[in-house]
Amino acid sequence: MPHTTALLYVSTVLIWGTTWIALKLQIGEVPIPWSIAYRFWLAAAVLMAWLAWRRQWRLPPRSVWPHLLAQGVLLFCLNFLCFFHASRFVASGLVAVCFSTAPLWNALNGRLLQGKPLAGRVLLGGALGLAGLLLLFGTEVLKDLGRTETLWGLGLALAGTYCFSLGNLLSGAMQRQGQTPLQTNAWAMSIGACVVALVALATGQPMRFDLSPTYVGAWLYLALPGSVIGFTAYLTLVGRLGADRAAYCTVLFPVVALNVSAWLEGYHWTWPALLGLALVALGNVVVFWRAGPPPQKVAGQGATL
Repeated sequence: MPHTTALLYVSTVLIWGTTWIALKLQIGEVPIPWSIAYRFWLAAAVLMAWLAWRRQWRLPPRSVWPHLLAQGVLLFCLNFLCFFHASRFVASGLVAVCFSTAPLWNALNGRLLQGKPLAGRVLLGGALGLAGLLLLFGTEVLKDLGRTETLWGLGLALAGTYCFSLGNLLSGAMQRQGQTPLQTNAWAMSIGACVVALVALATGQPMRFDLSPTYVGAWLYLALPGSVIGFTAYLTLVGRLGADRAAYCTVLFPVVALNVSAWLEGYHWTWPALLGLALVALGNVVVFWRAGPPPQKVAGQGATL
């Protein structure tokens, strides 16, 4: 993996592995949809300002707008709504396990929607990572299995993961059309924020904002490192590595989160958890070790999802 690609990968894992702290700090008097909207409005504004300062701001071509609209709704609206509401029904560990299936969904969707061959290395690495997370979060997973609400939570978490997967493929398609993640994220985040705000208004959730240092700090962290840097780095990886390999980041996020939890909240590592950590690491090796060059741009693929 080239040094710049490795830096993007590590940055994405570290940033998204710590955003859970800010997400927890935002739960309170501000309705969840409005918190999502504030996050992506600010992130989009920063990206637009950066592009304008670099004299790179421009309206996307007409052919890209259907992909932008779909990505905004899937990746910056439905994805987050599904995961926030899934967390109401099941423990965060089970949500993390569901999210870690993203490499498998990306591989399958790439096959079904783009005709790409299934990469056995990615499927094996994803399966190892998923098994590792099941060991890491075994207690939480088993605790939830006996509850009637578990099916709702699982369904929402998997739906959110599927939306995330489709958003990955849309980004890859737009990059093959010559659009950069900085450009597409700026517009798609604006669209997603507006849609989720409309959802909040339609469901009668009042527009509120919390001026406390805790909420504002969490909002700034989620919008700037978490969205401006995190999503740009991750979707750049999608263009360089392919959606299936880039999505292995989702297996590593919970591992970072657990290490932060061990430091801040006194989480204690157990032998099953350490074995799970080893499986996650092995899955990462399987996905990336001598995996060959990233997929090349192919003429005629630009109009494909």
